[in-house]
Amino acid sequence: MRFALPFRIFALALAGAFALASSGAGSLAIAQSRRLPPTQPQKKNPRPGQETTGDDAQKEELPPDLIRQKPQEDEIVKVTANLVNVDAVVYHKKTKQLIGNLTKANFALFENGVRQEITNFSTPEAKLNVAVVIEFSKLTEGLGLAQTGGWDYGTREVIAPAALFMQDAVQRGDYLSVVAFDMRPTPLTDFTNDPSRVNQVISLLLRNQPAFRETNLFDAIKFTLVGGTGDAVVLEGGGDRRAEYAGLVSVQGRRRAVLLIASGIDTFSKINYDNARRIAQNAGIPIYIIGTGNMYYKRFEHLLSATDGLLGQPGRMTFQQAANALNTFARETGGAYFPVTFESEAPSAISSINALMRHQYSLGYNPGEKRDGKRHKIEVKVDVNGDGQWDDKEYEVNHRQFYVAPKPDGKS
Repeated sequence: MRFALPFRIFALALAGAFALASSGAGSLAIAQSRRLPPTQPQKKNPRPGQETTGDDAQKEELPPDLIRQKPQEDEIVKVTANLVNVDAVVYHKKTKQLIGNLTKANFALFENGVRQEITNFSTPEAKLNVAVVIEFSKLTEGLGLAQTGGWDYGTREVIAPAALFMQDAVQRGDYLSVVAFDMRPTPLTDFTNDPSRVNQVISLLLRNQPAFRETNLFDAIKFTLVGGTGDAVVLEGGGDRRAEYAGLVSVQGRRRAVLLIASGIDTFSKINYDNARRIAQNAGIPIYIIGTGNMYYKRFEHLLSATDGLLGQPGRMTFQQAANALNTFARETGGAYFPVTFESEAPSAISSINALMRHQYSLGYNPGEKRDGKRHKIEVKVDVNGDGQWDDKEYEVNHRQFYVAPKPDGKS
């Protein structure tokens, strides 16, 4: 059995409920971005931080319950124009207990050993903007099917943990954007905190099958963080197949994070690993990762060759490189990596990620007019008890490790 019983019941209940909610809609191959006809008029949520004016402002007026969920004035300090953002989680080294209720005065931020003024600070009470990125390909499906000999649909190992996270996040009032990727990334919805829109996304994933075998992970990371031209947002119901998509870095003034659920295997992205790593480093957004490759690798390692097969089947080295890449993305961005071997571990991983995100402080500083194109080391220290001494020996601060300044020509 791949899922613990509650997980199985959860997936079956989702399938039944969401199939009823979207009856009459045609099927869709996600990578080809064919849209389902909406069963009711769709309203596009503005990105967090965007403002509407005139008639549009009246149409997009938030109901009172959502207005109450907006961060209070004391939760966010105004963001400066030239900002290096550093998200940090503080925990006790021995007990691993996460530390909350800290203020700006408890932190100190250093660049290359020189203390910087913290010009931006958000507490964990401020709402999150999370991009949920899901590997949804024929390769994902094949690895999943191998686990059960074809008894269960193969993409469940990525859909179920994503569904658990999204349902919990919208109840907290967070904004979610969902991107599925195979050969290319496809945004299923732009940032929304509408539960019905999230349900539509889950239903869409449950009722469809991947279109391509490729898993271009590095392209998906770039697209999610910095945006670009890609498939139009599926659930917007527009007529354009391709559209500009603004990445997560365009969202300012709120705490941000990425939840990536993937095997870590990349087939032939347009950018390489080093480029993707540099983009992740510069974005300053923590990436929390559930690695699904171990579900297949740990079971069939003894049957795999060292290198990839002639027909493209991944070998042991590919799985090891994939795990290393995921761990590096998480570590360097201040996120966390959870390699899941059994699907019964997925709910625990989601719970841990939720706890980390809910204790995530956002700090920022102005680096000045640096244009050297060099990598600058970032360090965050914490004084938990406020006695004026940094608690390096007792507490750990998880955060991005460095940022790369723009080059003299303005390029990063």
